[in-house]
Amino acid sequence: MNLEYFIAKRLITAKNHKSSISGPIIKIAVSAIAIGMIMMLVSVATGIGLKNEIRNKISAFNGHIIVSNYDSNQSQETLTPMSVQQDFYPKFTAVPEVTHIQAIATKTGIIRTESTFEGVVLKGVGKEYDWKTIKSYILEGKIPDVQANLNNEIIISKFLANRLHLKLGDTFITFFLKNEVNKYPNKRNFKIVGIFDSGFQEFDANYIIGDIRHVQRMNKWQPDEVGAFEVFVNDFDRIEALGTAVYKATFNKQNQAQPFDSKTIVEQYYFIFEWLKMFDINIQIILIVMIFVATINMVVALLVLILERTQMIGILKALGGNNWSIRKIFLYNALYLIGKGLFWGNTIGIGILLIQKHFGIVKLNPESYHVNQAPVFIGFENIMLLNLLTVIICFLILLIPSIIITKISPIKAIRYN
Repeated sequence: MNLEYFIAKRLITAKNHKSSISGPIIKIAVSAIAIGMIMMLVSVATGIGLKNEIRNKISAFNGHIIVSNYDSNQSQETLTPMSVQQDFYPKFTAVPEVTHIQAIATKTGIIRTESTFEGVVLKGVGKEYDWKTIKSYILEGKIPDVQANLNNEIIISKFLANRLHLKLGDTFITFFLKNEVNKYPNKRNFKIVGIFDSGFQEFDANYIIGDIRHVQRMNKWQPDEVGAFEVFVNDFDRIEALGTAVYKATFNKQNQAQPFDSKTIVEQYYFIFEWLKMFDINIQIILIVMIFVATINMVVALLVLILERTQMIGILKALGGNNWSIRKIFLYNALYLIGKGLFWGNTIGIGILLIQKHFGIVKLNPESYHVNQAPVFIGFENIMLLNLLTVIICFLILLIPSIIITKISPIKAIRYN
């Protein structure tokens, strides 16, 4: 039998223990651990969830790496065409981590309705375009048919549809400036077959998506000429290294004067990803503060337990109990309290996250956070790591106040009242 565990269990279940002076202090310590765990779970889950959601939205509309002609064009419009007759297209075999590559072309224009107008970017896509991610943002309607003959089907964001007073099935006129000076703009009639809402203002306020052949015809490109290539990889954590590998693999060896440029979305949207890094710092600060508060409360609770059981400590020492054996009794007691706090903290914290995940109660301003509700990522590994980290740190810190037991004299302790 584990004597220390047996005595600790009797102390925990003792009725007079609950009504003693240490009762309220123990409740405060358990509550502090529970609240700390709730705060840590929420901060980690929402921080990781926000980073993943924004990253997924950016990559859904841009890919992970964008390959284009190297020029000084800073606009959202692709001016110089690229041939699809490349070694890396349509299969990117030079970099094994590449999962998909697709050709796109963009052209800026103005949508004109009876009551208002808006500047937009038509993103032209082809037959190989992967609609899988964007489909999850479709609120109503369908995706455009870019497989058959050229048609006027496009999808538009809910944001633009509301501003232009348009709805599913409506048609509208869009004007596109020609590259030649003093030329009348190109006029295109488009029909809305789908409305999407990514919650990412950067795209929702600008993009409409349709057939790439519209852009090719307006720019007088050949059918095998496109504006850029979007590359997808299977490991975003290695995006910088994979971006370099893609750049080397797509280098235009036949035309050294005009090599291809290759940019990751981290480079293209540098300000957003730098902003996301701040969440890592915030999460670290919250973890440190919450664990510190929980540890301090547990230290106080343990000291009170020791002082309250001074006579018992003296008796155990008089009966031959060594210091470490007696310290283990109180450490078992403390671990029980930590476990109790973690149980309630995990139960309430995970419950809050599940409610937010399925019902989206907490809303966010998409103009500031690029999402319309607080996203959460409930990772089993993260939950286990937080619990393990809390237990280890609290236990190691509690070894320090338990040293006071070694200073207690058996004779003085038995007489202590």
